[in-house]
Amino acid sequence: MAAMYTGFPHDRHFMLYNRNQQKNMHVSQFPEMCLFKTEFDDNENPKNVIVTYTKDHMFDRPDQKLSPTKLEVSLMPDTKGLQEVHITMHSSPCVGYDMGETYDRWFSERFGYEVQLLYIGNNRRKVLGNVPPSIALKQAQTGSPPPGGDKDKVSSSSSSSSSWWGITAKASSLLGAVVGSSDNRSSDDTQTESEADVSGIDEGISFADVAPYLIVSTKSWENVQRRVPEGETVDISKFRPNIVVEGAEHEWDEDYWAELRVGKSSRFVLTQNCARCYSLNVDYETGKVGQGEAGKILKKLQRDRRVDPGAKWSPVFGRYGFLARVPEEGKDTVEIKVGDKVEVLKRNAERTRFEWPGLSTN
Repeated sequence: MAAMYTGFPHDRHFMLYNRNQQKNMHVSQFPEMCLFKTEFDDNENPKNVIVTYTKDHMFDRPDQKLSPTKLEVSLMPDTKGLQEVHITMHSSPCVGYDMGETYDRWFSERFGYEVQLLYIGNNRRKVLGNVPPSIALKQAQTGSPPPGGDKDKVSSSSSSSSSWWGITAKASSLLGAVVGSSDNRSSDDTQTESEADVSGIDEGISFADVAPYLIVSTKSWENVQRRVPEGETVDISKFRPNIVVEGAEHEWDEDYWAELRVGKSSRFVLTQNCARCYSLNVDYETGKVGQGEAGKILKKLQRDRRVDPGAKWSPVFGRYGFLARVPEEGKDTVEIKVGDKVEVLKRNAERTRFEWPGLSTN
């Protein structure tokens, strides 16, 4: 799978837009979005994404039966002649293209209100706050956290490294992932001075929340899983990662990750924590807030995971990141694949503090 400065190919290039409210749609506010599933038409060389609606009726109206027809959407549609829609997502403005009546009608019939399918094309949103790598690097170089910063230390020193073996996620999930089993780093696999100077590249973002990459570990996900009754599963896709790492020795270890190497040469610079919202409580089967303990995931994490003073009411799970400069001249993409080894090249001695203008994470 190709990794680019702006993210994985096709990742978060489409969004749903509530026409009546003039508002881009997020699962935390429109949980019925979870009733739609996506897959590529070809995992090796996809041309289209296939959208399936999991109910046979309009959302919350069982008497309004619908056709089981799937929707096929080109991954690289021609934007010529498409209506431009100006949106602001998490305080970062952008122009999207309305895919047209056929697509809008298909979604609107299932939601029960007017919805537009927007495509970002070659447009990008600006990365704000202290999420950009250049700003995060300057903060790290000061040697002191922002006022109120977390003072907790990791057990190992900031120069230590660890490694795991990994695999990338199925393309049909629209996630890129890195998972696998633990492995010890070889003694000759050391970080050079030139490697240490590598910084992440910010070329803007698509319809991703605040950064091109969101990295979580399965070790931390297992902690979340233990918080619900036996027999219930917390789907890891609820955390919206596009890189998932398996093999970490400690839960929440990714809180301190500053730079990763994936495979032989791909590097990702991690700049800020990901603060979580009500989308964790959604039941993917009903498109509503889950009943019982499954509908209380956010509250369960708030008990001990409100560790970022920049988002003091929201629990943290995962780190936002950027692809580091590609070492080969003239190239701006790298390949990561199933089985790639993942190493923590740099760690922060303290948790970073998230800053993003106007973004509410509650």
